[in-house]
Amino acid sequence: MSHFAEIDQNNVVLRVLVVPDEQEHRGQEYLANDVGLGGRWIQTSYNGNIRKNFAGIGDKYNEQRDAFISPKPFGSWVLNEYTCIWEAPIAMPDDGQMYYWDEETTSWKELNNG
Repeated sequence: MSHFAEIDQNNVVLRVLVVPDEQEHRGQEYLANDVGLGGRWIQTSYNGNIRKNFAGIGDKYNEQRDAFISPKPFGSWVLNEYTCIWEAPIAMPDDGQMYYWDEETTSWKELNNG
């Protein structure tokens, strides 16, 4: 099975559908014409072998990078040009605790359970 993302005129992902194996080689044509959905379809994959990241609704297809990129989660985060994944400007502590990003202080805060 292959997965294809439908994108709108602004390259935003509208939905992701599965294409049967026997139609994989012509998935765009199959979905747009044979199934009758129209639209523009771009192949995506769970393992990142195609277009860096698996497409999700609301993600954007970047034609220059040939990658699906999720919306920027925080203003201070930067895009990793190799993975096309947003990263915090400071690495999250790796001490076994749970953290959340605090954009106001641009730092990781420990999540207090209790």
